Amino acid sequence: MANSLKERNILWIYMTVFYFLPRISSGQIVYSVLEEASPGTTVGNIVKDLNLNLQELENRGFQIASGPNKRYFDVNMKTGILQIKDKVDREELCGRILKCALELEAIVNSPLNMYRFEVHVLDINDNSPTFHSSSLQLNVSEAAFIGERYALPNALDADVGSNSVKSYKLSANEHFSLDVQSGGEQSVSAELVLQKALDREKQPAIQLTLTAVDGGKPPRSGAISITVNIIDANDNIPVFTKSLYKTRIPENAPIGTSVITVHASDADDGQNGEIVY
Repeated sequence: MANSLKERNILWIYMTVFYFLPRISSGQIVYSVLEEASPGTTVGNIVKDLNLNLQELENRGFQIASGPNKRYFDVNMKTGILQIKDKVDREELCGRILKCALELEAIVNSPLNMYRFEVHVLDINDNSPTFHSSSLQLNVSEAAFIGERYALPNALDADVGSNSVKSYKLSANEHFSLDVQSGGEQSVSAELVLQKALDREKQPAIQLTLTAVDGGKPPRSGAISITVNIIDANDNIPVFTKSLYKTRIPENAPIGTSVITVHASDADDGQNGEIVY
């Protein structure tokens, strides 16, 4: 009999604990809201969606449970509307993650229930593409062949999806074209392609501008200044100031007498332009 009483007590304890555990709804509600929405913006009618009685809301102590995301949302107890309490910065919360979902819980008493729901924060095009630096120095030999390629830095955009970097543009010039390659929804790269032979002696440097453009409407952009330094190749021969030099010298001139002075120059640079007679 003692054992039977003990078993009944244990069963009573289990039933009591089970009764007071929060009952979680089977279907989870999902809302969507644009980032940077102003405080007071309606997210959804959570009371209606949870099939709760609006008149009993305050008496049953309806509230959003404490958590890291509670600061952004509030419920109007008179209307049952879930609304923005504080501006949500998607980039700050989720970085480059495509799906930015904030998980929240709502609690109501008598009887005790817990409801889980999500708010998806949708990206807006509030960031422009940027490069790590405002300028780039690129060295290219004047002996480079047509079709040679040169990698360019990628622009970064804190936005995601269609608002991220989608293309690049190159300023007009006669020597280089731009090849833009897409590696996925958020991966776009660009390369310079040599289209016309270079001549350092005519143009020692070429100034270009690379512009990154995102897919927002309207689009935003960012640019980097590129200086292409043309590196010298030994493609010039020394040239004398005259093709023919003439001079006279007396037959009794002593040894060591200066006969004539000649001068040659080389259009190449550095060691390629040094002349030895």
